[in-house]
Amino acid sequence: MKIYTRTGDKGTTSLFTGKRVSKNDVFIETLGTVDEGNSSIGMAISLLPKEPFYQQIKEQLEVIQHALFDVGAALATPRTSQHAKKLEKTRFDQEEIRLVEKWIDQMETELPPLKNFILPGGHSAGAALHLSRSIIRRAERLVVPLYEQADVVEDILIYLNRLSDYLFVVSRFVNFHLNVPETAWEPHKCSSLN
Repeated sequence: MKIYTRTGDKGTTSLFTGKRVSKNDVFIETLGTVDEGNSSIGMAISLLPKEPFYQQIKEQLEVIQHALFDVGAALATPRTSQHAKKLEKTRFDQEEIRLVEKWIDQMETELPPLKNFILPGGHSAGAALHLSRSIIRRAERLVVPLYEQADVVEDILIYLNRLSDYLFVVSRFVNFHLNVPETAWEPHKCSSLN
C-alpha cells in the first residue's frame, strides 16, 4: 500500500464514519493536536536516560501513546452520526483514566511539595514532557465544544485533563531524579533587571 493516496489533495479527508470533511474541520484540528501531543511524547521518550530506572517511565509513556490513538479513533467517530458497531470499536474506557491517576499518585509520593509556580524546563526529557503537557492542554480545549455537542464522551475530556496533570508530574519526577532543579516563577523578573 502506498503512503500517498491523493485523496486529500484538495484539502479534505475522511472521518472513520466515511464522511469527507475539510482538513481544517474541528474534528481534524483536534485529531491533529492529539497526534502532535503523541509525537511530542515520542520525542520525550527518546530523550529519557537509558538507565533501567527510567524504563518504567518509558513504558508508561508508551501506554499513553497507545491510549492517544484510542482517543483519535473516538474523535474520528462522532457519536451523533454513527451506529453502535463503530462506536463500540472506537470506545474509550475509564480504565485509562484510573491508570494515569495511579501513576500520578505513585510519583507524587517521591516529589517535594510544590510551593511555587515553576517554569517549564530542566533536563531535555523533562522539558519535552512539559511541551507535551501544553500540547495536550490545547487538545483538551479543542475537545470541549465536541463534548458539548455530544460528539465525544466525557471520558475523553477527563482523560486529556488527567493526562496533562500526569505529564506535569512526570516532568517534575524526571527532573527530580536527574537532580535538575526546578526554576520558580519570579513575577515581574524583567523589572528586577533594571
